[in-house]
Amino acid sequence: MEVLEILYAFFKAFLVGGLICAVAQVVINFTDLTAGKILVIFMLSGIVLTAFGIYQPLVEWAGAGATVPISGFGYLLASGAMKGAQEGLFQALTGSLSAASAGVSAAVVFSFLASLIFRSHTKHN
Repeated sequence: MEVLEILYAFFKAFLVGGLICAVAQVVINFTDLTAGKILVIFMLSGIVLTAFGIYQPLVEWAGAGATVPISGFGYLLASGAMKGAQEGLFQALTGSLSAASAGVSAAVVFSFLASLIFRSHTKHN
């Protein structure tokens, strides 16, 4: 892979990921929504955009710029459920769990390892 191709892939990822983050920042600045509600809205937007076939082309074009934000997690859950639905009803229910299991497992393992290395303490202002 040429250097220019790599730089173009980085550009696309940062462009899309940056736009998603910019939209989130605008929502944070101009609404009274809590962080939890914003996370749910963005995850559901990834699910809805996947259901309408809009998010998949974005993932193919932008790569990690579309899969790393929380909307990419919604995409992962929806695409896993849709693939599972091709095999049957039970697989439709478990498809999203199997699609996300590697990422969730890695988060749990690395969080545990970080808890062994670092000690939590109360922040004093």
